[in-house]
Amino acid sequence: MDYEETLQYLYRQLPVFQQIGQAAYKPGLDNSLALDRLVGSPHKRYATIHIAGTNGKGSTSHVLAAILQRSGYKVGLYTSPHLVDFRERIRVNGEMISKEAVLEFTRKYLDASREIHPSFFELTMMMAFDYFAACHVDVAVIETGLGGRLDSTNIITPRTCVITNISYDHMALLGDTLSAIAREKAGIIKKGIPVVIGEAEGEVRRVFEEKAKEVSAPIFFAQESDVLRSCRYDKAGQWCIDSRDYGPLSYELGGLCQEKNAVTILCALRVLRQQGFTIRPDAVREGFAQVTSLTGLQGRWQQVHTRPTAYCDTGHNTGGFQYIVRQLSTIQCPTLRIVFGMVSDKDISGVLSMLPTTAVYYFTQAAIPRALPADTMQSKALERGLKGKAYTTVPEAYQAALQDSSPDDFVFVGGSSFVVADLLASL
Repeated sequence: MDYEETLQYLYRQLPVFQQIGQAAYKPGLDNSLALDRLVGSPHKRYATIHIAGTNGKGSTSHVLAAILQRSGYKVGLYTSPHLVDFRERIRVNGEMISKEAVLEFTRKYLDASREIHPSFFELTMMMAFDYFAACHVDVAVIETGLGGRLDSTNIITPRTCVITNISYDHMALLGDTLSAIAREKAGIIKKGIPVVIGEAEGEVRRVFEEKAKEVSAPIFFAQESDVLRSCRYDKAGQWCIDSRDYGPLSYELGGLCQEKNAVTILCALRVLRQQGFTIRPDAVREGFAQVTSLTGLQGRWQQVHTRPTAYCDTGHNTGGFQYIVRQLSTIQCPTLRIVFGMVSDKDISGVLSMLPTTAVYYFTQAAIPRALPADTMQSKALERGLKGKAYTTVPEAYQAALQDSSPDDFVFVGGSSFVVADLLASL
């Protein structure tokens, strides 16, 4: 099989969460540990940093990887899901894994792993770990897939853990209260290993404190740190940060949520320095300012068109949309047009209740089985006072929004990572 045939085979033969949702989720570490034994525990050959959280873990992972890379380390980066190309999940110094390496790993281990019955995520995670070892990386930044305690990635013993925040998401699997979700995320906290918490209050904070105390892990709450002197949003759509440790920083990622992500990242850098990592001030400046070119990150308040101005964002739950809705409310334009779709297992009513009723909507669906049909979304939205037409594909909805727009209108595309993925693929 060639590369494309191999990839399609993996999609067909292995349960893929992004395609079918909960049915693909395999809680527990037995499969991951069995795969790890089969492949030879490659993650033990380099340092790791483990990142979890409901929102912001992708941005945090990419910026930390960019900073470490510019500090002179050879850096592996494992994230999910991908937006356009499967190989986005596995990068070394920003470069995607080669098609040849994907083929080589699959040929070597697919048949041998059949008795383990791995999920798509479990097998591709081990592909990443093995590739990082083959590339002789110094450190790998590993993002959890879902949760933490039972997430496949939780077989690693990292140098530092980061948990960005807790919000309602994947409640059928992680629990229906914030404290229950926090307990799952807290599962990545390990004995004696420092953990940085980006944002936590009340019962969520107590969950993290109790877990850290239980395993004697030093715990740092980023929101209480003094890493920022000030932070302001400039007219170019970027954050201008005055950091205590590195001076002025220009943050390329412009979403309103990125202010809190920046605090988490800067706090994590302090802990990494305590762990013996060399973090150069110029590398911090470059990592914040050039994260997309250094790591290939896409879909975070990303501009995709001018006249009309169009942005997309992968936010997909109420925690993410609290920032997106605030950002949209600051935009002055004749007409705000929103291309919108979600997957069926999210808090659709919760997100719809947050959206502006004054916008014109283009309801759509991503090209995956989990997507809520566009006409169903249209009906649910109408109940919330949101009006617009339904389109069966994201490119069709996006083109309709552009065609209806005057040059001064504003178009937003989002609701799901997979809606953004379909948009970027069409561009």
